[in-house]
Amino acid sequence: MYFVKTPWWLKKLYPQLVWNKARTTKTIFLTFDDGPIPIVTPWVLKTLKSFNAKATFFCIGDNINKHPAIFLQLKADGHAIGNHTYNHLKGWATADELYIKNFNKCQNLTQTYLFRPPYGRIKRSQILEIKKLKVKIQNLDNVENEKLQSENSKAKIQNLDTVFNQTETLNITSEKSQITNHKSQIIMWDVLSGDFDTTLAPQKCLKNVLKHTQNGSIIVFHDSLKAWDRLQYVLPKALHYWQKQGFSFEGLG
Repeated sequence: MYFVKTPWWLKKLYPQLVWNKARTTKTIFLTFDDGPIPIVTPWVLKTLKSFNAKATFFCIGDNINKHPAIFLQLKADGHAIGNHTYNHLKGWATADELYIKNFNKCQNLTQTYLFRPPYGRIKRSQILEIKKLKVKIQNLDNVENEKLQSENSKAKIQNLDTVFNQTETLNITSEKSQITNHKSQIIMWDVLSGDFDTTLAPQKCLKNVLKHTQNGSIIVFHDSLKAWDRLQYVLPKALHYWQKQGFSFEGLG
């Protein structure tokens, strides 16, 4: 069982988490969990681009290392990146020390202050640990990013662990690069599409998101094979409908 629309009382229980953004403007915040992977993630990127839409991708570290070129394309297209742990761990079933270690392993790749717990399940103790972290984000200049993308596109880099090791040799302390500190934000949602539910008809999945979305909604989709049948039906139709209603689409952060 899952809530398509996050109930008010759940938001009250966890006010330290981000459930939605301001309701004052016609902006929607699309999020995609569990990628990046071939076929699905590139299709999502192409679909978003056709509607001039930006989104946030909560990436699994292991998938980033398996598909570094797709991850770099997410960034090149101007989308926001979020941490989704390295191995998609369920917080309720994982010791805090192991959970934070897995978070940090993914963080080395994602370089972000946005985090979404897999399954939306996280202990209060884990929330406290992550919220008190001050995340250091290294912003490379355009030349350095282009260099990394070029090397990766030539298949000379096997994974992003190698990519980030190579950045250590670059002049990252130059005026063209910057290291900034941020407090971690734990991002939840107020609309859950249910695209991961294999028993859910695509038409019902579309109805879910259209019925419950409003100004400032954070909506969860998944760029995963499990969600693929519903995602490819729902996403273009929902974007078309929302665009006609005057909504814009932005990344978080």
